[in-house]
Amino acid sequence: MNVWDRVRHPRKKMSSNRKSLLVATMEGFPAVIIFQLLGGPFLTGYLLFLGATSTEIGFVLAITTVVNMIQIGMAVIMQKFRNRKRMLLIFASAHRFLWTSVGIIPFVFPKDMWVFMYIVLYTAAHLGNAAGGIVWTSLISDAVPGPVRGRYFGMRNTILGGVSSLALFIGGQILDRYPGGQGFNILFMICAVCVVLNILAFSLYPNPPFEPSTESNPVGMIGKPLKDRAFLKAILFLAVFLFVQGVTVPLFSYVMLKLMKINYETVSFITVVHTLVMMGSYYVWGNLNTRFSAQTLLLWSLPIIALACLLWGAIAFIPAIVVLYAVHIVLGIGLGGFNQMVFTFTIGDTPKSERPMYIATYSAITGFAAFLGPICGGKVYALLTDAPQWVQIYGVSTIVGVILLVLGLLVGRLVLGKELRSEG
Repeated sequence: MNVWDRVRHPRKKMSSNRKSLLVATMEGFPAVIIFQLLGGPFLTGYLLFLGATSTEIGFVLAITTVVNMIQIGMAVIMQKFRNRKRMLLIFASAHRFLWTSVGIIPFVFPKDMWVFMYIVLYTAAHLGNAAGGIVWTSLISDAVPGPVRGRYFGMRNTILGGVSSLALFIGGQILDRYPGGQGFNILFMICAVCVVLNILAFSLYPNPPFEPSTESNPVGMIGKPLKDRAFLKAILFLAVFLFVQGVTVPLFSYVMLKLMKINYETVSFITVVHTLVMMGSYYVWGNLNTRFSAQTLLLWSLPIIALACLLWGAIAFIPAIVVLYAVHIVLGIGLGGFNQMVFTFTIGDTPKSERPMYIATYSAITGFAAFLGPICGGKVYALLTDAPQWVQIYGVSTIVGVILLVLGLLVGRLVLGKELRSEG
C-alpha cells in the first residue's frame, strides 16, 4: 500500500490491547534512561565519588534484591486494594523520585554522612520499586497474551536496549568531559526530567480488572506456590545460582574502575557493547521461545553466564581491554536469555488468580540469595586487598565461573532438564 492509498484508506483504530503494549513500550524509554544513568558503572562511580568502600558498594548493589521480599506482602495487599494502576503510580513514582534525590546529598549533608544517606535513600527507593514491580508484572501479564509474550518482550527489550546504549554512551561522555561532581550533577538533572516523563507515561497505563486469589487468607495464598514442588525446586536452584553469580558479576564495574583504573569513557563503551549485545539477544531469545519452552532456554543461558566469568582468566595472556569486551559480550548474551526466560517461566502456566504470589515467592527467595552474593563479594575483595593484583582482578571471577559452570551444566540439568511446567 502506497502513501496515497494510506490516505484514502486509513488504518483501523488501534485496539485497546495494542495500545496497552505501545504504552508499556514507550513508558520504558524514560525508565531505562533513569536506570542506566543512576545504575551500573555510574552507580559504582558515584559511590566511589562519595567515598564508599568495596564492602559498602557490595552492600548497596545487594539492596535491590533483598527488598524483593516485600513483594510477598504486596501480593497480599493487592487482594484488598485492587486498583493496580493507582498502586503502580504510587510506588513506581516514589522509586524514581527517591533514587534521583541522591544527587542532592553532597549539597545537603556533611561529607561523613554521604554514603550513609545514599544507602538510606537508595533502600527507600528500591522498596518502592519492589512493591511497584510485582504490580507491574501482574498488570503486564494480563495485558500481554501468553502465546506472544516471548516475542513481545523480546522486541520491547530490544528497543529499550537501544535507548539504554545511547544513555550509557552519553553518560560516559559527560563524566569524562566534566569530571567529579559536575558530571554527576548533569546526569541527575537529566534523570529528573525523565522522572516527570515516566510518571506521565504510567498515567496512560491500562487498568484491567484484577482477578483475586481463590484463597481467603494470607497463609493460604502464600502456601500455594510453596506447595508447587516443581516450581519451588526450580526456584531454590536459581537462588543458589544467583548467589554465586552475585559474588562477582555486580562488582565487575568496581574491578574496572577501582582496581584496573579504567576511565569512565572506556567503561561506558564496554557497557554499551554489553547492552547492545543483550538488546540483540533479547530478540533472538524471544524468537527461540516460540520453538522451545522458557524452562529449556533458561537452562541454556546458565553456562553462558558462567563462561563470561571464566573469560576473566584470559587477562593472564590476552590484553585486558580485549578480554573485558569479550566478557561483557558473552555476559550480555547470557543475561539476555536468563532475564527474559526467568520472567516467562515465573508467570508461565500459573493460575491468573495466584500469579502475584508466585511472582512474589520467586522474587523473595531469589532476592534474598542475590542480596547475600554482592555482600559476600564485597567482603572477599576487601579481604584480598593485600593479595597479588591478579587475584583481585581476575582470580575471583574465574573461580566463580568454574562453580557456575558446574551448577549450570550438572545441577541445572537435574533440576530444569525435564519439563516441569508449560508456558501459557
